[in-house]
Amino acid sequence: MSDRTTALIEFLALADRLKHIERRGETANPNGAARRENSAEHCWNVALVAVLLHGDMPEPRPDLGHTLAMIAAHDLVEIEAGDTFAYDEAHLLTQAAREKAAADIVFARLPPDLGQRLRGLWEEFEDNATPEARFAMACDRAQGFLQGVIGTGHWRDAGIAEAATHGRMNPARQVAPVFETLIATLYDRARAGRMFRE
Repeated sequence: MSDRTTALIEFLALADRLKHIERRGETANPNGAARRENSAEHCWNVALVAVLLHGDMPEPRPDLGHTLAMIAAHDLVEIEAGDTFAYDEAHLLTQAAREKAAADIVFARLPPDLGQRLRGLWEEFEDNATPEARFAMACDRAQGFLQGVIGTGHWRDAGIAEAATHGRMNPARQVAPVFETLIATLYDRARAGRMFRE
């Protein structure tokens, strides 16, 4: 087995750890039992959102393959840094530094060409400057919000008022009309379910 093949297998084993990084959002199975979503499940669901909404993006549409590659890479740093809850102000202050340090560790585990490629995708997502990055960001935020609505409405339990979510969700709403419609509908459901702190 070549060194490159060995490195790929070891990296894929490392990436498997995303299945054990818990997020704040909960998912409920059909019998009503809830558990926390993990980062691997989140990435899969974000990719599905992208596939489903891509056809509703205005022309010229972002490149779907590039967007999906970015989505696959965007949370790999959580293997080392853990997930940061979107409304945890103390941890948000250190998130960028923690994730950059994690990126140095995680992407160095790959052969250099692949490590640079995945790190580039992660950095592109973080910079949010390309059409693909903005589309990926909107899918990411829409999925997180959706998880709160279809899960257990964790904002109320965390003491989060609706107004506190606007700063996070408004950039996603502005990416395209399809996101405005989707997120506005999710807000309606969250309000109807009394999911925010009063």
